[in-house]
Parts: sequence; structure tokens; C-alpha cells
Amino acid sequence: MEAVLGHLRGAIERGDYAIGDKLPSEAELCRTLEISRPVLREALRALQTMGLTVSRTGKGTFVVANAVEDPTFGDYAASDLLEVRRHVEIPVAGYAARRRTAADLDHLAHLLDRMEQETDTTAWVAMDTVFHLAVAEAAQNPVFRRVIEEIRDALARQSAFLNELGGRREQSNREHRAIIEALIDGSEHDAVQAMTHHLDRVETTLTDIMRPTRTDASTEDGPEA
Repeated sequence: MEAVLGHLRGAIERGDYAIGDKLPSEAELCRTLEISRPVLREALRALQTMGLTVSRTGKGTFVVANAVEDPTFGDYAASDLLEVRRHVEIPVAGYAARRRTAADLDHLAHLLDRMEQETDTTAWVAMDTVFHLAVAEAAQNPVFRRVIEEIRDALARQSAFLNELGGRREQSNREHRAIIEALIDGSEHDAVQAMTHHLDRVETTLTDIMRPTRTDASTEDGPEA
């Protein structure tokens, strides 16, 4: 999927498909690139998330931008989502370190154990959003939980995107482990630092994904078999 995405994204960024152009049909792309339809559809969804294309029912996929600026996850742009997460989840981690109960710690530890053993991305992404909700619950303020609940769908979409294109799962597990250890120690400072590091890594991965693709032979020749 990454190879197909890189090929199509490179073609758009080079101007092979200009703004307003319709991409070839799924059948044609599958035949030309020698890939399966599920793989192509994943790549097309990623292009749309990046803001490069839009899909119009019954008409096809159209190019609407030639550079990635700010991916959209559900109803929210990535930059808006990250800004809110920094202002909410970082202090929430500090409150959670001060207020967490034994039951909160047990729940979080059990959840992370499952995440570290999970190999299915969809299942892991679902647990990822539960993890962040559980940290908010440990802060013992229902308003925090309500805010995270509001952006839960966007968090899930972002998590899936970062896992598919940035290989974030194992790194994220380690970052979550650091957050839990800070909560166990009851260290507000360490919890704030751990959540800050986690969100920094999310931003770095997004930035890396958003960088323009190279236009060398590897992208021009299309994805490898």
C-alpha cells in the first residue's frame, strides 16, 4: 500500500495529474499497477486523508491539491487536533498522576499489556483510543473525558494513519508504557514529560509523512511487485 500511495502521490506532486483531473478508474489502476483492489482503496483513502483528492460517488476520484498541507481526520485537521491534544492531554496526564486510583492503574496496565501483544492494527487502534480515555478518566474530571470522547473518532483515524504510513505501533507502546510508569510513581512532572514526548513523536511522524515524495526513478517507475 505504501508503494502504491507513494507512486500516486508522486504523480500528483509532479503534475502528472493536475488539480481538477480525475484519476484513472480503480479497475484501470489495478491493472496498470498490478495490485489488488483492497490495496488500491487503502492508498486512495490515504490520498484523501492527505487532502490531495476527493472521492465523488458515482464519478470517481479527483485531484484537489498538489501538495500535502494538513491531513484531515474525520471532522478535524491534524494541526487543530494536535493543538487541542497538547492543551488537554498534557495537563490531564499530570492530574492523573496525582489523582489516579489503584483501579485506574490496573485498567491501564491490563490495557497496555493487551496492546503490546496485539498484532491486528484495527484492534490496536481501538485500544489506543481507550487508553487515552482511561488516562483522562484517571484525572477524575468528567469534563476531560468528555473532550477526549469528542475527538475519539479523529484520534482513531489519526492512529490508523500513523500506523499504516509511519509504523508507529511499537514506538507508541513504549511511549504509553512511560506514561503508565509515571502514573504508577505518582509523578506529575514525569507524567507531563511522558505525554509531551508522546505527542512530540506523533507530530514528528506526521511531519515526515507530509514531506513531498522524491521524484527519482523509484517513484516514476511505479511500485515494485
